[in-house]
Amino acid sequence: MKTSEKIRQRLKDKGIRFHSNDNIADFLEGDDLINLQKEVEESFSDVLDALVIDTENDHNTKETARRVAKMYINEIFAGRFVSPPKVTSFPNMGYRSLYTSGPISVKSTCAHHFQNIVGKCWVGVLPEKEVIGLSKFNRIVHHIAERPQIQEEMTTQIAEALQKYAKTPNVAVLIKAEHHCMTQRGVREHESDMTTAILLGAFDTHAPLKKEFYDICLSMKGHTN
Repeated sequence: MKTSEKIRQRLKDKGIRFHSNDNIADFLEGDDLINLQKEVEESFSDVLDALVIDTENDHNTKETARRVAKMYINEIFAGRFVSPPKVTSFPNMGYRSLYTSGPISVKSTCAHHFQNIVGKCWVGVLPEKEVIGLSKFNRIVHHIAERPQIQEEMTTQIAEALQKYAKTPNVAVLIKAEHHCMTQRGVREHESDMTTAILLGAFDTHAPLKKEFYDICLSMKGHTN
């Protein structure tokens, strides 16, 4: 049985969803990632063959299948196979106002065409009893971004993760990104970006806080204008 089939069966046995943007790290065992990379390499070799590329004699593509498999498993889709980052929280010593971080780089992949999504993310938190370290926002965003998905779902996943780690319902996430599935194919439009925002808790119900978050995002380096 192939490694992918073994992993798939474990997930099915536990009733766990395994869509393209789901993390399945808890269901990997032993050398699964090494074997999965080999399996992806073999499969991508078949893709190259189907494209009528002579990989045996073409020096440019002789190692392409290996490189792509390594890239998928260890880099651009690592957010599926690596456990979420450890996030340490600290007691909130009385800070009751909004704090915002950004721009955080977003490098993801469109699940529809496997083309790049490249952009920036801003996050806002209205803390309660605990706060998390500044760098943890970057780690959370990067981990969730590294998987095939659509931007709307990525924005939602980041917001829900921030609620969990920051232990507050009051979270805002704004993402502005360029989609290569629009710039490199289809309409080939190079001037269009997509902006998504998720406002939870007080950010959704309290208009002044929502405005404060957007105003701060616009004032920060890499603003969304």
